[in-house]
Amino acid sequence: ALIAAARRGGLQLQVGHIERYNQALRAAEPYLDGPRYIESQRLAPFQPRGTDVAVVLDLMIHDLDLVLRLTGGAEATEVRASGLSVLSPHLDMANARVEFANGVVALATASRVSRERIRRLRLFQPNGYLSLDLASGGGEFMRLRPEWRPGTGSQLADVVEHIVLAAPEADALRLELESFVHAVRGRSARVVTGEEGRAALALALRVADAVRTAPLAVPTAG
Repeated sequence: ALIAAARRGGLQLQVGHIERYNQALRAAEPYLDGPRYIESQRLAPFQPRGTDVAVVLDLMIHDLDLVLRLTGGAEATEVRASGLSVLSPHLDMANARVEFANGVVALATASRVSRERIRRLRLFQPNGYLSLDLASGGGEFMRLRPEWRPGTGSQLADVVEHIVLAAPEADALRLELESFVHAVRGRSARVVTGEEGRAALALALRVADAVRTAPLAVPTAG
């Protein structure tokens, strides 16, 4: 309804997926080259706020949005998931494996019953490996050195190039709001369109449904 209303009124609609503006992701942008396998991990201590919905809709949805962006919006052809309600009537932890039509595989884990906060994203692609700490805003990129030849080099550093990722520090919420203002003023395109937000929600609902229908699933409120 919101997407249709925005179209009818010629208005800008942008969804608030703040991780799109994460410092680590901004730093990784120049090195992204078609990730084929993606792992996300988002863990947080239990808090009563947000427990009226499943952890898939509370936390995992942010990583599912990133996955869809990194796959170019490819169709999810298979979704398998498991999860458990621990401290609330809804799913408090969940793990999902999503396979896409273009061959990309994503493994996402989310929990709100952890002792520590963790937000990590790992990307494996033909030209190297990216490890991003979304909590600290840092990351690293590792790849074979272009000059390396089989049988040469006795140390790991001789074979693998290690690049520390860095991007200018900036408040993600401020960047998000500025991007919306720029879109309204016609200065730039929207970062997260209504259609992209809908796609992330649809995938999150598929994950939650896959948990409910999984073998030996434990009944929860969702």
